[in-house]
Amino acid sequence: MAKITLNDIMQDPQVQVYLEKANQQMAAIGFTEHGFRHAEIVSKVARGILLKLNMGKRAAELAGIAGYLHDIGNVINRQNHPETCALLAHYILVGKGMDTAEIADIMGAIGNHAEDSGCPINPITAAVIIADKSDVHYSRVQNPNPVAFDIHDRVNHAVHKSYLRVDKEAKIISLELGVDVESASVTDYFEIFLSRMLICRRAAEMLDCKFKLVINGVSL
Repeated sequence: MAKITLNDIMQDPQVQVYLEKANQQMAAIGFTEHGFRHAEIVSKVARGILLKLNMGKRAAELAGIAGYLHDIGNVINRQNHPETCALLAHYILVGKGMDTAEIADIMGAIGNHAEDSGCPINPITAAVIIADKSDVHYSRVQNPNPVAFDIHDRVNHAVHKSYLRVDKEAKIISLELGVDVESASVTDYFEIFLSRMLICRRAAEMLDCKFKLVINGVSL
């Protein structure tokens, strides 16, 4: 079986087209950015989490691949996207001759990344969950009309700094946000992201860590 790398996936023409079309659909229905930028950030952060926690280079590579493909199914429809993303990833990876067990781990990570239905079943999944939910930033807003912002747009638009810190020694994973409270209140943030922070806490526990949210220097 071929040892497929993250670079192989990022350079795949089929993947590139699906990601581009997926984000076009997200923009059309008024969602924040779910294209190349988001895929690259989630991939890089998920891979980095496992590397920093010394959980194995191959596991980190699989987390990176899962992170890059985790929203690709939005090319079909936003509804039930974790499942369609996992199945589309399966089709792509089988076509590349990837090991079946590795495909299964990637499918599980992708299929469990949503906060309303996901579960951090293993370290690869946990890393993808945390990386996905930590991507909060003004550059994700695709709506050009601030008057028409929904609460997701307001919250993302208000975040001018977003950094995920992994402290291996203290066993703490911290999401550090700089938020313009005149654009969106901390209450707005919690209305949207409370469920996301809860699954991040469970994911961190899978990695034998604690999860911390820090907004404007204040630990919450």
